[in-house]
Amino acid sequence: MDMPVPNAAVIAKKEHVVARLAEVLPESAVIQDPAETRAYECDALAAYRCPPMAAVLPGSTAEVAAVLRICHEEGVPVVPRGSGTSLAGGAMPTADSVILGVARLNRVLEVDYDNRIIRVEAGRTNLSVTGAVEAEGFFYAPDPSSQLACAIAGNIAMNSGGAHCLKYGVTTNNLLGVTLVAMDGTVVEIGGAYMDAGGYDWLGVICGSEGQLGVVTEATLRILPRPEGARPVLMGFDSSEVAGACVADIIKAGVLPVAIEFMDRPCIRATEAFAGAGYPDCEALLIVEVEGSPAEIDEQLGLIKQIARRHDPVELRESGSEAESAAIWKGRKSAFGAMGQLGDYMCLDGTIPVSALPHVLRRIGEMSAEFGLGVANVFHAGDGNMHPLILFDANTPGDLERCEAFGAAILKLCVEVGGCLTGEHGVGIEKRDLMGVQFDPVDLEAQMRVKDVFDPGWLLNPAKVFPLEASAGRRAGQVAFRPLLPCGQFTPEDIWSQKKHDETGDGDRAGRGGGGCGGAVAHSGRGHAAGGSPGRGRGAVGGAAVGGGALRAGRADAGGARGHAAGRGRAGAGR
Repeated sequence: MDMPVPNAAVIAKKEHVVARLAEVLPESAVIQDPAETRAYECDALAAYRCPPMAAVLPGSTAEVAAVLRICHEEGVPVVPRGSGTSLAGGAMPTADSVILGVARLNRVLEVDYDNRIIRVEAGRTNLSVTGAVEAEGFFYAPDPSSQLACAIAGNIAMNSGGAHCLKYGVTTNNLLGVTLVAMDGTVVEIGGAYMDAGGYDWLGVICGSEGQLGVVTEATLRILPRPEGARPVLMGFDSSEVAGACVADIIKAGVLPVAIEFMDRPCIRATEAFAGAGYPDCEALLIVEVEGSPAEIDEQLGLIKQIARRHDPVELRESGSEAESAAIWKGRKSAFGAMGQLGDYMCLDGTIPVSALPHVLRRIGEMSAEFGLGVANVFHAGDGNMHPLILFDANTPGDLERCEAFGAAILKLCVEVGGCLTGEHGVGIEKRDLMGVQFDPVDLEAQMRVKDVFDPGWLLNPAKVFPLEASAGRRAGQVAFRPLLPCGQFTPEDIWSQKKHDETGDGDRAGRGGGGCGGAVAHSGRGHAAGGSPGRGRGAVGGAAVGGGALRAGRADAGGARGHAAGRGRAGAGR
């Protein structure tokens, strides 16, 4: 995996930069010792490592702004970091960069149960958001497997989802507002404690932008009342294809479970050895959970079990108690840790239409034999967000390269069947060089012009998302700053200025009465998949939407996958 050559001139002024940072931060918040910066040399994509020049841990929005202002003035790249759980290398530094960690930004700032919102600092962990409101009978819906550790900042950067996103949506469906600090230190409030804001959809642009546009320091999130009850059913099948077909039939029937999770035999066996959840030894299993009143649960599970029986399950086990429900979910929540017992693995997250599950699962099995590497599948089947885990030995020469080639083939297959490269892990460096598979040069140019608006110097996470060859001129400062699109009188300067005025209440609301124009981040994916589930569109940082009033970022109908494959939102589309 190639990374840009570090800027020797930046590294040469390390002492000067660190001294300036120490003027605005407590001594303990500035880390420059090489032995200590190694803690920040990678994220969860641990195959690639590079210690940063320094790391800083600001404790407030004002301190974040001061850090970014200094780095902007000194021309130092900044890599934002939440909890470092990214599986795509989104927080991997370069030797000439400063890591900006938000771990100290972890307070609950406001809870409004009447309006069902919570405002938190962005370094707070996902699970602790629910922990702050569960005593009052509320919860925060997005629940990635890393929810015990992952930060809200990272969830927003990658538009994270989780097992229960089929019904409740991903981060973008539960995010109402953010405080964003731009690279030059400008602090902007976007959205707030209401369901939608007039004018340009800046919140849709920010969510899923992978730290390319600014650093989120605070977030206003939607919280929901706990459902009256929930109950899972476990289904075992004698083939992965049959299990995939069952998922497609459940979705086609118009039933909307809160979750449909898939695991195949390699993952089932590893999980059993690790967690002892009592899973059947079969080729594939599904965990389907519904919620509501007892009568609603009985009705939904009755239909789901009727559909499952058409596929001749080898086991069909409905939970009869809270303990049994916990056991069913115990294995799934332990899956990624359990797979670590088998050795090194790389986790992907390509997304496909649910109808393509049987074909894609069959092809992955065939490709496993072709590449000579094992693969286990565990994923959010209800909305097609796959998580193939490719097994390899990092100590065997050539294994990592074969693993990467196998992963690229799987992701190309996802795009080929109408899906996209990523559902929630992001592009980072892992999928950066595959962006040309999903996007043509015109698309990529539109996406990069979005970054031009927010970060003209390309100092925020500059080596991520876009193929290095495509972004080389911008990273070197050799590309002139240009209007986003030839669609009217707006230039990037106008839009950025309008953004600041719009959020402070000055000036007219942008996008009203005329055609909104601009390149919008396609990660938002606030469309709806077949069967009514929120879509997870992940188009990297782009997908321009033009005309028809307010800009809507990547909120195209999902067509069974998580958002339109190309991530091209429709102007004026509703939520």
